[in-house]
Amino acid sequence: MTEVADNSLVDGRYRILNRIGSGGMADVYCAEDTHLGRQIALKVLYRRFAQDSEFVERFRREASSAASLQHPCIVNVYDRGEHEGTYYIAMELLAGRTLKQLVGEDAPLTQERAIDLAIQVLQGAGFAHRRGVVHRDFKPHNVIVADDDSVKVTDFGIARMGTSEMTETGSIMGTAQYLSPEQAQGQEVGPASDIYSIGVIVYELLAGRPPFESDTAVAVALRHINDAPPPLRELRPDVHPALDGAVMRALAKDPGERYPTAEDFIASLAEARDKLGGAPSAEDTAAYAAFAAAAEAAPDTGDQVAAGAVVGDYPPPDGEPEDEERKRWPYFALGLVLLGLIAAVLWATVFQPTQVRVPKVVGQQAATAQTALERAGFEVKSRRVTDNVAPVGQVIAQDPAAGNKADEGSTIELTVSSGPGEGRVPSVEGLSSERAIKELNDAGFKKVTTDPEASDSVKKGFVTRTVPAGGVEASKSDRIRLFVSSGVARVKVPEVVGVTRSSAESRLEADGLVAVVEERADDRPADQVIGQDPAAGTSVSKGTRVTVTVSQGPVRTSVPDVTRLTEGNARGELRDAGFGIQVKEEATADESEDGIVLRQNPAGGTQLRKGRTIVVTVGAFEPAPEEPVEPPVTP
Repeated sequence: MTEVADNSLVDGRYRILNRIGSGGMADVYCAEDTHLGRQIALKVLYRRFAQDSEFVERFRREASSAASLQHPCIVNVYDRGEHEGTYYIAMELLAGRTLKQLVGEDAPLTQERAIDLAIQVLQGAGFAHRRGVVHRDFKPHNVIVADDDSVKVTDFGIARMGTSEMTETGSIMGTAQYLSPEQAQGQEVGPASDIYSIGVIVYELLAGRPPFESDTAVAVALRHINDAPPPLRELRPDVHPALDGAVMRALAKDPGERYPTAEDFIASLAEARDKLGGAPSAEDTAAYAAFAAAAEAAPDTGDQVAAGAVVGDYPPPDGEPEDEERKRWPYFALGLVLLGLIAAVLWATVFQPTQVRVPKVVGQQAATAQTALERAGFEVKSRRVTDNVAPVGQVIAQDPAAGNKADEGSTIELTVSSGPGEGRVPSVEGLSSERAIKELNDAGFKKVTTDPEASDSVKKGFVTRTVPAGGVEASKSDRIRLFVSSGVARVKVPEVVGVTRSSAESRLEADGLVAVVEERADDRPADQVIGQDPAAGTSVSKGTRVTVTVSQGPVRTSVPDVTRLTEGNARGELRDAGFGIQVKEEATADESEDGIVLRQNPAGGTQLRKGRTIVVTVGAFEPAPEEPVEPPVTP
């Protein structure tokens, strides 16, 4: 079940259209970037992993590593962030099929096509290695091939940047069939490990299967450590020895015996491809065999022609009349004509090449172009040149031109783009976006995208930074990300009413806001926030002052002493002081205490919150009963 529903809006920007795949760590969705109006691939980490710091670190590292690798053979990463308790990466949406699917449908590939695909993978790997990034999981599943055979390397999820490490407890990373021996043994991994894995991929492209197969991943890993791979020529005899040797060197057990760099591997593959171009084709071999058979079966005409050429001056044999010789001349002449016709037919059928119309291959990838020309009966020779427009591997010129006729078996020379070369990215921080784009274009970097970025220090509309950074050497075909200030960042004011003063100040400070505290007496507990301005949820610039009103607690005042006052005066005194009054009467025999406050509770001088009720006891005079008068006693 998908973890993000269709039509959901992720991080307020990416609208989910549909899920396009799943992996061990994440779902991948086709989504619309509502800010830039383009479709992208959105990789969303499974929520069950979002609480696992190791998985989150791997996921974060994938985005960080890939975002720094702007190259035509590496997938572009645009953005990363958090969404509803998990994490996402926004990246380029690729069309095509994985190299694993291509192997299943097309393998074994032609040697030329396998070389062209491998060189593109190695170009991406070499670019990453020069920037300190080791992929560690090269396999056909992580390579996307477009319809024109252009290649993009994906999934830097377990890449290691620089010398930083992540502990792998008991797990072998990557797919076992493509592991280097050092990975299988848990040893240090470096660029040579990627070269080994790419060597396995090239082997599979040519043989239709990887060098080692077994029932379990552990068994395959052990074979990588202990067994020598079967030579390609045992599985496919037509593989050129130079290509077989190039792949076998990449599969050396000792990393020190492999190619030092991806560029060295590319050079060996290119050399093997050149040797393939110079070898006789099967069609040529068949034509020469047919010619040899025809020549062996034809009569020996050389002497006959020579004799016929001088027959008019040759003296006739003894005893043979000269007129008889003249009668034979027409037959000799006819024979000469027939011999000439036979020679012409032999030349046309064997020696004279067939003329074939040259197909148009300009604009195609080199491997595709070479296949088309070979099918048309031509040999192919390629040369690589830098070009600021055409992508790497695209044919930009051909000789002879398309539409012309050329001899079957002749060589067509292709000029192939190796990309625009490398250059130093100019430093454009602090420039306006328009001027920065012009400077980048003038330096040869034609692919520039702009992204808004809040900044407290850079004026709106001016550049804050670039990726790659200014001063870094990069391929001129790389896409340069230009981050342009959108002004001071805006945030939503958090809700702080009801929390303590210190908590409110901490929350506001964390969001980049400034707390201004006012105190006010209130019945609510002291130090509690009882009001804020602006209200919670208001969108404001970072650095905005937010006024928080804090309760001082209820106001306390001294209770007046109302004893010995009349009830009326006591009521007035207590009411003026902010207190209520409750009157109790108490009988008194002293007429002077009638209506007088005899005592109060709480006593006068006690500090109390206003509004409390004071109980006063008021005297109520009750005269003593008269004693009965006894009648006088009568004597």
